[in-house]
Amino acid sequence: MKTQYRANKISLAVALSLCSGVAYSQQEDAAIEEVVATASRLQGTAAAVIEERKNQAFVADILGSEQIARTGDSDAASALRRVTGLTLVDGKFIYVRGLGERYSSARLNGAAIPSPDLTRNVIPMDIFPTSVIESLSVQKAFSPDMPAAFGGGSVDIRTKSTPSEFTAGIQLGAGYNSNNTDGYTYDRNENGLNQAVKNAIVQYDGDFSLRGITSKDQISTDEARVVNKNLLKLFPRDMTLEQESLDPDYSFQAHIGNTFDEDLFGGSIGVLATVSYDNKWQYSQGVDAVIKPEPEIPEDCTIDYSTLEEVGRACHETRSNKRVTTENERLNGLLTLGYRLGSHNVSYTYINIEDNEDESAIGVTEKQEGNATIPEGDADRSHTFQFEERSLEVDQFRGQHTFLDYWGVGVDWQYTESQATTDIPLKATYNYADNFRHDDGANHYSSSEVSGGNGQVNYEFIEMDDFMKSWGGNVNLPLTIGGYEIELKGGWDFIDRARYYTTSSFFVNNPGNPITVNEKTEDTQNISEYYSDSLGITNYLTDDFIDQNNILLAFNEPDLEQADDYMAAQKIEAGYGSFDVFLNSAWRVSGGLRYESFKQVALEFTSSNLSESAIDNLFNEDKVFDRTINEDDVYPALSLTYISDDYQLRFGYGETVVRPDLREVVPVTYSNPLTDILTRGNVSLVSSTLKNYDARYELYFDNGDNLAISAFYKDISQPIESVLRVGDAAYSATFTNGDSGELYGVEAEWLFDLGSISNGLFTTGNVTLSDSEVTIAAENAGSLTNATKRMTGHSPYVINLQLGYDSANGEHSASFVYNVFGERIIASGIGLRADAYEQPFHSIDMVYTYYPDFSSTIKFKLQNLLGEDQEVTQSDIVVRGRDRGVGASISYRYDF
Repeated sequence: MKTQYRANKISLAVALSLCSGVAYSQQEDAAIEEVVATASRLQGTAAAVIEERKNQAFVADILGSEQIARTGDSDAASALRRVTGLTLVDGKFIYVRGLGERYSSARLNGAAIPSPDLTRNVIPMDIFPTSVIESLSVQKAFSPDMPAAFGGGSVDIRTKSTPSEFTAGIQLGAGYNSNNTDGYTYDRNENGLNQAVKNAIVQYDGDFSLRGITSKDQISTDEARVVNKNLLKLFPRDMTLEQESLDPDYSFQAHIGNTFDEDLFGGSIGVLATVSYDNKWQYSQGVDAVIKPEPEIPEDCTIDYSTLEEVGRACHETRSNKRVTTENERLNGLLTLGYRLGSHNVSYTYINIEDNEDESAIGVTEKQEGNATIPEGDADRSHTFQFEERSLEVDQFRGQHTFLDYWGVGVDWQYTESQATTDIPLKATYNYADNFRHDDGANHYSSSEVSGGNGQVNYEFIEMDDFMKSWGGNVNLPLTIGGYEIELKGGWDFIDRARYYTTSSFFVNNPGNPITVNEKTEDTQNISEYYSDSLGITNYLTDDFIDQNNILLAFNEPDLEQADDYMAAQKIEAGYGSFDVFLNSAWRVSGGLRYESFKQVALEFTSSNLSESAIDNLFNEDKVFDRTINEDDVYPALSLTYISDDYQLRFGYGETVVRPDLREVVPVTYSNPLTDILTRGNVSLVSSTLKNYDARYELYFDNGDNLAISAFYKDISQPIESVLRVGDAAYSATFTNGDSGELYGVEAEWLFDLGSISNGLFTTGNVTLSDSEVTIAAENAGSLTNATKRMTGHSPYVINLQLGYDSANGEHSASFVYNVFGERIIASGIGLRADAYEQPFHSIDMVYTYYPDFSSTIKFKLQNLLGEDQEVTQSDIVVRGRDRGVGASISYRYDF
């Protein structure tokens, strides 16, 4: 599981910058006077972002780089879960005020960018390292200069700008997880689909059957069989799992920047380059299961099936034990060039993010047809290998201008081109039937076999490209009329987006008698031996085995009604006007209107069948019209603030919209990584409209302490909900529009000095308490168990607590950080099965930082000290579980 990265323009730019930085530093006088400074407390580092929050016309929370560094978070996702009312899902997606990820949006320096995630439009926030972040702004109340697609909140990721003076530094880190003493590794094949196979798809019109090959090539059946087997030999077949202790995590960061005066126009030129790399491993054990309908669940049901009697009291219809090993590699680079002349500033920022994930999994599904699972019975087993490459590339130009000679008119603008790509060059699943015998009270694994024509090996290759152009700007005019300070503002926002997604899947079948592919001659008497005795099972597809057995390759391209590829385009045109008025320095009234035109079309197709008749069927005028969303509306916003010397009182109202994701409106099936559930889009989905009400009281103290209490209410029309379906052995899911929904709650956040208890001690944190309800009309509810329920993804409470310490001499700081969210529905139950709830995850992290001198920083971090596991339950029975282990890491940073 190793990735070799090609040198590209960002790595070359960073390398040149580092070289120039070395040369620059060598020119400096080595004998400079040592400066000793004490590290400022959190109150000091937070002062700037607190002041920005006070000056916001609409409710917003700001998280600065120093606050992020204090908690030791390495990416934007981990940092954002410290913000009031925010929770983190799957380590990637942010839920705002308990609402699902569809109700949050993200921008980069005010610009829209595409998501490299295959399954949703929302950007996975973990791809942004904190090394490139200057601050994170979470706006929770809609304002006219924000996109109208606004639900719980919008996150603006603000990257670091050019420095005012020379800066350079490096950081090295290492870490380990307690789970990683065990794990599974393999030598992957990441070459993707062989070109000869691609050519064969075209040659045989996707029909690899013996009849199809015989018909096309006019050859005999035996010759066609040879052609088929030779195609199979072009697939990766030598991946073998090995059990071993996983490597430690490691990371590297470096940055360099400076600003230089230029004499031609009298301005200054700034440059900043950063690069970071990290490699992380995670091993987990868990379970995936489907429970019985509630009336069929025995009162004393059990999830342990070691005896025949326990099988009769089983809680689950099926249960699969999972062992999953994941390696994440991430390479990030940022290059910013800026030019400042008086009150004018222009800049160019280039960001490149390469985020790769390699996962291997062993799943054993226990059979319950009258026999105990392993004693005197069988089990179905699968080995899965998946390597996914994700990348995000951003080119962004920005400008800020103030025209002092023209009434102080201010103009800012941005033009951004970005591309997100996702490539899965390897996804292979091997399926087996395992045989056991029961002797003298012990379990003995005896053999594994492949049987039948239903895909004993499945190969899948996926590619997605998402292109986006975003450009916009704002013009503001400050006025003073009598006792009124007024700012008039207007702007524009345009987005063009195109996505292309294709998948190719293949089955390896043996339609004849079962074939034994692994045998165990010695006794296997425990589960650990059972797994270890069969790790090498996936190497059975040798050339000799293929030649000597009835093994055939099938191209699994569906017909047009079950298409698995799609393309989509999106266009947004928006403009707004707003006002911001201060009345006698005591009242502030802000508001305005935003007009937004939204157009989107998404069409499914099969890439192997693009004949003239297929194109006419897939892309005819009626179908394009039917699949097109064409909306335009005006969205108002209003905020009223009372300002006192030490407190502020805010009221806000806004009308917004939440639109379905691209994948949710095409009838294409995909696997949801949050749940491992096959999910299919619904072409009938429509947008949700929201009315948002906010009130907030902010109290500020002279020493930097502060307290904020908020209340909010959201009235949602036609909310989009995820709905489960139950198949023969597993769940699937789709989406539907509810009739109505509402969300309401209160938030509190604070920062207080605890010096009266102990010098240097302080606390910061936040608590959100809320509730929600969604009602799904009978015609859309289908077989839903609960047509009225809490909203999908909503947590009734979110708690973030931090106890911090700064030593008086500035050499030490420490933080204990606690985070928990209330149970939330991840999918609605159907067929008399309860809703599926993700259970609370109590996270306690500890961060200790030591500053041995002015330039050095040593940081030690412990994560998940409670050793909590992630669980999803239905009727209080675990249907999905993963253990996460305890993590430890250490890093050393040196600033030149």
